[in-house]
Amino acid sequence: MYILEISLKFTPMPVSVQRKEAEAAQATYQQVVEALQSGQPSVLELNCEFQAEKKLAVLTSEIASVQLYEKSGGSATVKRPGFAVIGE
Repeated sequence: MYILEISLKFTPMPVSVQRKEAEAAQATYQQVVEALQSGQPSVLELNCEFQAEKKLAVLTSEIASVQLYEKSGGSATVKRPGFAVIGE
C-alpha cells in the first residue's frame, strides 16, 4: 500500500489517499506535482483505493507539499518519512 500525503497551507494535519500499486501511486504523485508546477489555481480531485468512499478535492494553490511513501504490511502503524522531534 502506498500513501500520498498532501500538506495544506495553514493546516496542521495533512490529507492523504492510498494506492495499491506503485505505478498508480507514482502517477498520482506526478499529477499533483504537475498541478503545482502549472502555477494556475485549480481543483484537484483524488480518490482513495483503500477506502472507495473516500474522496478529496483540493485547491492546488493551497498545497504546501506532497510526499509519497510505502506503508509496510507488517505493522499496523506507519512511520512517516521526514524529520521527527525527540523530546528529552
